[in-house]
Amino acid sequence: MKTTDHARHRLIAAAHGMLAAGLNKGTAGNLSLRLAQNDENGENSESGFLITPSGMDYATLEAEDIVFMRFDGTASGRRQPSSEWRFHRDLYLAYPQAGAVLHAHSPFAVSLACLRWDIPPFHYMIARFGGDNIRCARYATFGTQALSDAALEALNGRTACLLANHGFLLYAETPERALALGIEFEALCEQYWRACQLGAPVLLDADEMAVILKKFAHYGQPQNAK
Repeated sequence: MKTTDHARHRLIAAAHGMLAAGLNKGTAGNLSLRLAQNDENGENSESGFLITPSGMDYATLEAEDIVFMRFDGTASGRRQPSSEWRFHRDLYLAYPQAGAVLHAHSPFAVSLACLRWDIPPFHYMIARFGGDNIRCARYATFGTQALSDAALEALNGRTACLLANHGFLLYAETPERALALGIEFEALCEQYWRACQLGAPVLLDADEMAVILKKFAHYGQPQNAK
């Protein structure tokens, strides 16, 4: 199997995982993977990314449905790319460490996004996403450069954000990692939503979050661990 074909199947598997986890339903949301695509001779690589197509149910996707996007905004493939390709492109250009980008319309994230709430440090796992809160990006129409600009502003110093009246967006090293973090993100949104039903959550203070952020810098297993 060619490297590009393998990448397409990885992306589809992660998209199926989004459906199974309840992060999206039907044609909602999108997912991408950074990729250098080679020509038929394995030469002349182009920098860009693979992205799920516009308006197609993830359950029906085939490898040929995945679209290759160049950073200049042009596309290759038999399908039209997701209408949100701009914030995928802009995230890859802004963050060299981003290997995959995930956008979802999960129930609890959407609920908070429709209230246009930032998520404060009600739980230490907020630090999982790079800071002492999770911001909600200002509202802009889907598929526009204005939405991409708003998302990148909210993501400054973070790896995830809410999108006002829309959903959430995050980036990670791989599509598999992005899926795992997307599930964690929706769980945090649910926990915050539920806590708010009982009253005002007690927030961790800035000093404690600073300690937690330092601990998260070395959280998990080393990259070369077996």
